[in-house]
This record gives sequence, C-alpha cells and structure tokens, in this order.
Amino acid sequence: MKFRFGRLKVVLTYVGTILFVFGLVLLVPLFYSLVVSGGGQDVRRGTFAVPIFVSLILGAACRWETQRWPGRQSVGNTEAMLICVLGWVAVSAVGALPFALHLRISYLDAYYEAVSGFTTTGATVLTGLDAMPRSLLLWRSLTQWIGGLGILTFFMALVFEGGFSHRLLGAESSKIEGPRIAPGVWHTLKVVWAIYVLWTVLTAVALCLCGLGVYDAVMHSLTTIAGGGFSPHDAGVAYFEQAGYAHHALIEYVIIVGMWVSGTSFLVHYRLLKGSVKALCDSDEMRAWWMILAVAFVLVAGSRLHALRGNGALMGETVRHSLFQVVSIGTTTGFGTRDIGSEYFTPLARQVFLVLMLVGGCAGSTAGGLKVTRIVVLWKLMVQQVRGMLKPGSEVQLLLLDRRPVSHSEVNSTAGLLFAWLFVAVIGAAVTAALSGHEALASGSAALSAVSNVGPSYLSVQQTVHLPATVKLVHIAAMLAGRLEIIPVLIFFSGRTWR
Repeated sequence: MKFRFGRLKVVLTYVGTILFVFGLVLLVPLFYSLVVSGGGQDVRRGTFAVPIFVSLILGAACRWETQRWPGRQSVGNTEAMLICVLGWVAVSAVGALPFALHLRISYLDAYYEAVSGFTTTGATVLTGLDAMPRSLLLWRSLTQWIGGLGILTFFMALVFEGGFSHRLLGAESSKIEGPRIAPGVWHTLKVVWAIYVLWTVLTAVALCLCGLGVYDAVMHSLTTIAGGGFSPHDAGVAYFEQAGYAHHALIEYVIIVGMWVSGTSFLVHYRLLKGSVKALCDSDEMRAWWMILAVAFVLVAGSRLHALRGNGALMGETVRHSLFQVVSIGTTTGFGTRDIGSEYFTPLARQVFLVLMLVGGCAGSTAGGLKVTRIVVLWKLMVQQVRGMLKPGSEVQLLLLDRRPVSHSEVNSTAGLLFAWLFVAVIGAAVTAALSGHEALASGSAALSAVSNVGPSYLSVQQTVHLPATVKLVHIAAMLAGRLEIIPVLIFFSGRTWR
C-alpha cells in the first residue's frame, strides 16, 4: 500500500506553524532574562536564543518543504489527531532545550521535564530549584500555563486558522459530548482564554495580598490555574510555612481555591460569571465532583485525626493539610504541603489518593484523569445493569446524564477509554517495578500519576531522578497519552494510519 504523503504533508504543515509561533513565545523568558534578571547573565549563553532559532528554522522548514510534496491539504479527524500528537512531541522537544543547555543535564531528563510541564503533570527530575535562575523557572512555569488549556488551543488562540479548527480543538480537548460555552470555535476560544487569564490574574493578586512577592505570586498562579503544580521552590507550597511567612495558612487556602478552579469545567465558570450560582450544583458532574472531594477529605482527615488519638492541638493543621492534598490530587494539580507518601498520611489516605488520581477533575477543565463525567456514566451503567438483573425482562431504561440520553457510542467509548487508561497504568507500573526495583505501590502510583497527569506519587523526587532511562521514556509516553486521552496516540502509532 502507498504511503500517504498527503496526510503527512498536512500534518507537518500545521506542526510547522506551531513550531514557528512557539519560537516567538520563547522570547518571553529571553526578555525576562535580558531586562529583569540582570542582562541575561543569570543563564548560560544561548539558553533561550538557541531554542528560538531551532524552533523558527524547523517551523519554516516544515511549512516550506512540504509545499512541494504531492497530495491535497485537508484536515479530517485522523489528521487532526496526528497534528495533535506530533505537535505536542515537537513543542516538548524544543521546550526541553533551555533545561538541557543551562543545567547541562541529559536531554532525556530535560525532555521529561518539558513533557511534564506541557502536559501539566508536574513530576520533576530537577532539584536545587531555589538556586536556579528566575528566567529558567519562569519558562518552567510557562510550559504548564501554555499546556493548561492545550498546546493546540494556545496556538489557535494566537494564530486562528478557520475551516478545520473545530477538528483540531476536538482532537485535543476532552472527548465528551455535552453543551459548549458558545457557538463557534473562535468565540469559544476567546471566552475560555479570557476566563483562564482572569483566574490567573486574580490568583496572583490574592497571593500578593497574602504577603507573597510578585515573582512567587505569578509563578504559583501560572501553575495553579493550569492544574500543573510546578513551584520555584524544592519544598513546593510547604516552603512558605518553612520560611516563616506570617500568612502561610492563608496562602495555602488561596491555592486550594485556585486548584478547585483548575479542576472545574470552564462551562461552570462561564455560567458563574453570567450570574448563575446554581451552576455549582445543577449538573450530575458537579454534584458528583463535590461528593468525591467531600468523601475523600473526610477519609483522609478522619484517618489522620484517628491516628493522632484526638490530639486537638493538631486538628487545624490536619484539616488544612488534608484538604490541601485532597484538592491537589483530586484536581491533578500536584502541589504539596506534605509528602503524600510519607508517614504523615495513613495507609487509608494513600489509597484514597490513588482513587483521586484515576478520577481526576471535571470535563472541560485543565485537570487530568479519567474525568468525573465518565465516572458518573460508568456508575449509572453499573446501576442500570444491577437493576436489569433484579428485574429481568423489564423495559430497558435509558441512561441519562443531566436529563439527556447518553448514546451507546458514548458509553462504549467511556468503557474503552477506562480499559485503555488502566492498561497504560498497568504496563507502566510493571515496567517501573521490573527495571527500577521499587515495590508495587510505589511503581503503580508513579505510573498512574503519569497517565493521569498528577505529578506526585509514592516515589520521591530523588528516586524519580534515578529511574532508568527506559522507565523515564515509558512515563513520558504515559504523560502524553494521558493528556491526549490515549486515542490520538494509538492512532499515531497505528500502521494503517500512514498507509
């Protein structure tokens, strides 16, 4: 069978556009380094200039060279998914260069960091963050903010290309049927990005009012609203308590609110801004979302308080840290005030965190995971099956979500995606355990954290740094697969796609 040059042509043309624009985006940390951080002396020469040059050259080459190739230029669903996968891979490849050039780490580690950033996973192989240049840490935070709504979404907002944009947006965004914010892709993009920027600014202002400097406030607001979890401090959000900030508890509560925002659908935010307070609880997904977070909090905090044998002096601290970690893991943001694998949390709490990793946040949010809507669909499917067994021969009831029928194709895709999700997690856990020697719970949590784009796991940062190269590659693949919801990656690697 013939190789599909037409398909590859359109894919590389769009990826070229993405890379070209991406080179311009890299001017932001370069400008910060030159103007704010001491005339560019804070980073090694070429840390940002080289990636800019590489991105612009590769982008231009992809666009110009493919114009000579045979084949028509049209974007179907398959082409959109291929553009999505290759775009994420290419942007991460260039985005890794600043880490490799300045820190002199292996390119694999730099690529791991970049993929973790763009997919808003938040796992890291970097230590000594407090001593790193601010411009490099700004770039690290920007990778998560850019990836929060999706790389294609970001570039479509900058360089809108009509006609096929709805397919590109559909290939990257949550593949769940439901109401949209506004008619038309361009209008939807404008509304979503306006809300995204608004929440980022409000979070930064609130953190400043709590006593943070502008730099720390901006860094944490970028990664909070993105649902990413990168911090410019090795200790994460716990740094503010350790450094003796007077309002460290208030800082944590502001970040808790920001993380909840990141895990909640932008449709809910839009309705709230339009004055509809009932948007917080009038859908099956939102009611389930509140229930999941509430039950998880009660289990985590309750088990901790029980272990303390009713020590009232630590009750406030326990409530705060438990709430923080439940919202952090439940929204797949991944910030930490306490290590989730430490003895601070009980075995029950650590099991709850694994469940939260799988579930993730709401559809149409920046959160990862399987998504609450799909969990609701699977729950209703289970209930429907049980009722059918108890009343054999009775009329089959429609499966309803927010009083609308859920199609058989949507139910089938949800079940298929759950299997694919667990399959990737199991394979990742097996490879991690086999090649690294870590025990089952730690290996499983690392793989599940990667595919659900959570970040923290029961492996420490130092243990992650020393994972074998093969394990890191598997985790990179899992992070990309989870962020793109598996299917585009499977299509990319299918031989039939290119024939």
